[in-house]
Amino acid sequence: MFGDELTLGIVITAALADSINPCVFGALIFLIAFMTRVFRSRKMMLLGGLLYTLVVYATYLTLGFGVINITRSIGISAWFYFIVAVIAILAGLLEIKDYFWYGKGFSLQMIPGGAERMKLYTRKIEMMERQSPTLMMLTTAALGVFVVLIELPCTGAPYFAILGLLQRGSYDVAVPLLLLYNFVFIVPLLFIVGVSYFGATSEQLESWRKKHRGLMRLGVGFFLMALGAIMLYSAPLPF
Repeated sequence: MFGDELTLGIVITAALADSINPCVFGALIFLIAFMTRVFRSRKMMLLGGLLYTLVVYATYLTLGFGVINITRSIGISAWFYFIVAVIAILAGLLEIKDYFWYGKGFSLQMIPGGAERMKLYTRKIEMMERQSPTLMMLTTAALGVFVVLIELPCTGAPYFAILGLLQRGSYDVAVPLLLLYNFVFIVPLLFIVGVSYFGATSEQLESWRKKHRGLMRLGVGFFLMALGAIMLYSAPLPF
């Protein structure tokens, strides 16, 4: 089993790798463009962005605790650990593939139709702006939950690998590490919200994302392959 220092380093690195995924950045940049247009003031855009980020944190955290509790309660921890380690390696290969052939063949991406449905929901939320700003904020929060769920096929590999790692240790150790993972995960999101508040446009952010998305995928891919290999090496097979 991993030592405490190694586990802490892997958790932080995995959270950063998860957070710089182009899918995460792309969805947030789209929502910032939406909030800038709808809220019509930097202050409201900032509040909307912070609310969205908080909802992402809470949703990811709830999902993590749910997975750990379920795998422990039904006694499939060893199998879950093995499966997510293999998935991490396969996902890493796909991410590296996208550095050389971005979007060609099978890629890790949102649930099919998710992006179109997100655009549909934002249009409906925009229609509420004149009726009730409070209701609009609540629906924006609900949108955050929806975005997390449709992004999972694209972003979930690092998180599920870490959940597999954490559920092998004691619950008392897993809880603070899970809280830390999700905090580190939202730090880049907070940074994007901040630079948007201070004047960066969604077009500038999207241009930066497209320019660097290949490198993002490459870095995430190498990390996932290394993490999956270490996990398989460090524990006996469940069969």
